[in-house]
Amino acid sequence: MPILASLPGLNLLSSLPSNPPQNDTTSSTPSPSPPIPIPKYPPPRSRNPKTDVPRSNPALSIPHRRSNYRKPVQKGVISTDGDRCVIVGENGVSYKLPGAPFEFQYSYSETPNAEPIAIREPAYLPFAPPTMPRPWTGKAPLKKSKKNIPLFDSFNPPPPGKKGVKHVEKPGPFPFGKYPKEGKTREEILGEPLKKWEIKMLVKPLLSYNRQVNLGRDGLTHNMLDLIHSHWKRRRVCKIKCKGVPTVDMDNVCRHIEEKTGGKIIHRVGGVVYLFRGRNYNYRTRPQYPVMLWKPATPVYPKLIQEAPEGLTKAEADEFRKKGKSLLPICTLAKNGVYASLVKDVRDAFEECPLVKIDCKGLQPSDYKKIGAKLKELVPCVLLSFDDEQILMWRGRDWKSMYGDTSSTLVPVKADISSGIDNSAKSSDDSGTPGAQRVVSSPKMMSLWRRAIESNKALLLEELALGPDALLEKVEEFEGMSLAIEHSCEALVLSSEDGSSSSSSAEFKGGSYSEDENDIYSSDDIIDDEDYDDDSFAEVNPSIPLGSLPVDKIAERLRRESK
Repeated sequence: MPILASLPGLNLLSSLPSNPPQNDTTSSTPSPSPPIPIPKYPPPRSRNPKTDVPRSNPALSIPHRRSNYRKPVQKGVISTDGDRCVIVGENGVSYKLPGAPFEFQYSYSETPNAEPIAIREPAYLPFAPPTMPRPWTGKAPLKKSKKNIPLFDSFNPPPPGKKGVKHVEKPGPFPFGKYPKEGKTREEILGEPLKKWEIKMLVKPLLSYNRQVNLGRDGLTHNMLDLIHSHWKRRRVCKIKCKGVPTVDMDNVCRHIEEKTGGKIIHRVGGVVYLFRGRNYNYRTRPQYPVMLWKPATPVYPKLIQEAPEGLTKAEADEFRKKGKSLLPICTLAKNGVYASLVKDVRDAFEECPLVKIDCKGLQPSDYKKIGAKLKELVPCVLLSFDDEQILMWRGRDWKSMYGDTSSTLVPVKADISSGIDNSAKSSDDSGTPGAQRVVSSPKMMSLWRRAIESNKALLLEELALGPDALLEKVEEFEGMSLAIEHSCEALVLSSEDGSSSSSSAEFKGGSYSEDENDIYSSDDIIDDEDYDDDSFAEVNPSIPLGSLPVDKIAERLRRESK
């Protein structure tokens, strides 16, 4: 270190040079390249919605169903696209297409009678645009199959025993000597009405058949029309199983099914319907409808529950709702059940109480609101509340009993049997007597009593002041008279002298003379072949004439069918 310090021109504390010396490129070695090349990522795309390209199909830009879109509408055309338009009418929102046989709707059977007051989405047609070459499914079209699959319809069924072909039923059934013919109208396609043995032949194989069309809370929807025709392609009868809200009014569902499809309902059990396609049905000439690509939003309808319903003030309505909280429901509706007898149950309940409540635990709010709207029209009644998943109804001021006017009877409170005289019924004409109490009988019970009196099954005692002996004498006299009327009948004598049968009369107490054998028996005792049922053997009257037994009717029917 002292030697280094003694060298001239050397300063150990001096700073490093500002410009470092340049490396000699000739003598330096190049740096090795990385073994894996660095990937070059594309620049991130802008997520600004303003730069996004709008989609061409308006169906894909419909707002969300839970949006606050509300547009008031009035009756008439609300949107047009050439010959295609959206209409608001008595049946709600419908869609009119050129050449269509009727105005299309999403649901034909579950449309309220009230006109909609607003819509929840823009008025677009839920069908594919006419410029689209095929129905939009969200996927690319499949490649054409290399296999040449033969197509068969009901008029050209495949030969028996052909492999690779599903079962296709022939048209018909036809009477002997008749053949299928092309038909355009509904009457021509249906052909002659089916006979009972034909209906039994068509329905019996489908009783345990699991291929069916399920009709749910939306009722008969538009796309079900094409589904029913696809069932008719291979079978003559389509099985439709109805559950839920539409089963409250099954007549309305069956009417719309027959009108829209053109078929005929040949059998109906509860919520199961069997729809016949017709004797001359041809799948190739069937009516073809466009398929709805999405479910339109339900329009806004007027409210069902009002603070002061028709015929009531707000105070009276609140009092009814308060009483309804402690009222027991007449029934509990199961989810996806069959409610075919609900209207009758509500009408019978109104005979006993002005308020009726139905328990709807577990049902969707939209379901029991639709049920309430149907009951309001069918019963009819006034809806009061949907609280606590229960339907509370009032029968209204204009309600009329199904059994006529109710009558009141006087029932004695106490009876002195030991004295033989009913002291409390002496003044039966005076309703204000403290010994008598007015009891209003049920209209149904009064109807049954009236029917029993008219048929001599019961006795109306005009005199209420009867002792036990007098009452017993009256009852014994009436019993003997009723037995004589019930068991008295004319005698039929068959003479075989000349090989012919003749009728003679037998004299009896209170009897009458009859020359004709058919006059002995009423029309109710003779079994008609049209109304005959196989399960009616237990109900046969033993006093029917010769040749009218069920066995004779079956033999006669088989003899007639074999001709």
